Amino acid sequence: MRPTVHDIAAAAGVSLATVDRVLNQRPGVRHVTREKVETAIRDLGYVRDVAAANLAKGRVYPLTFILPASDNSFMHGLNAEIRTAIARSVAERTDIRIVEVPAFDPQALVRELEMLAAEKPSGVALVATDAPDVRAAVDRLVKDGIPVVTLVSDLTGSLRHHYAGVDNIAAGRTAARLLGRFLGGAKGEIAILAGSMLVRDHRERLEGFAAVMAQEFPALHLLSVLEGRDDPEVAHMLIADALGKNDGIIGIYSLGAGNRGLIRALKEKAADRSLTVIAHELTAHTRAALLDGTIDAILNQDAGHEVRSAIRVLKAKADGLSVIDAQERIRLDIFLKDNLP
Repeated sequence: MRPTVHDIAAAAGVSLATVDRVLNQRPGVRHVTREKVETAIRDLGYVRDVAAANLAKGRVYPLTFILPASDNSFMHGLNAEIRTAIARSVAERTDIRIVEVPAFDPQALVRELEMLAAEKPSGVALVATDAPDVRAAVDRLVKDGIPVVTLVSDLTGSLRHHYAGVDNIAAGRTAARLLGRFLGGAKGEIAILAGSMLVRDHRERLEGFAAVMAQEFPALHLLSVLEGRDDPEVAHMLIADALGKNDGIIGIYSLGAGNRGLIRALKEKAADRSLTVIAHELTAHTRAALLDGTIDAILNQDAGHEVRSAIRVLKAKADGLSVIDAQERIRLDIFLKDNLP
């Protein structure tokens, strides 16, 4: 059995109150008594339950979430999940705030991270823009003892503690297999709509998608990526223009957000042609598009799970505790019109 504070008190010949003062580094204990308690701790091999101690002390964890300021439904949903977590803050002993920075703007993100270095919160979760300056800013936070979790889009090569998101290469491969099988051996061109190649999740989805297409569906030719910056208006313009100019497009893979604009462009062309479409993130708009046949399949990540995972990991790292990997694994869901939740 693990030794307890009662065992320490008995071995040192002191009260439980004295053991508590020593463990929590509070004054009021003579030097010789403190040495007795510390010797008992070492001899017994006592491992302190930091989380329980912090609970007893009523510790509150100030956490900052940094999100891109973007007019897309997925980011709105992610923001709403964080606000749900804020509503639980008393029970979870958190003090969460949301900071928005311009989307796909590495320098704006760096400036915010540098300001947080002075504030020293218990942890930072961010949707990362993959750039050397961002990586360096994250590394500085970690070296200063501030836990960092990347959310939705990772920052590999940095010192960040954890990534809360799906395997994006696997997501891209899954999208390619679905699209290729849905098209059933047809020949034609595939339009690809991304937000920006500045974020790793979009690059990794494209990498996985292109690999499977090249290996298993060589009759399908991938067109150059359209970068809509996850903006519905830009996405609408790009897709409408591509469909208007190229009658050879038979499929579309939307690997980012901006799906409202995509859906509007598809509906405008519905009478002219049949298209097979795979997109990411289940929102009110993509759900409706699944139901009416505008989109054929949706790959989804659970934003609520990602936010809860980020909070758990940041609190654990702040306490110096390990993370349960299986609990923090984010699942990729595939939705058709027939299995919508």
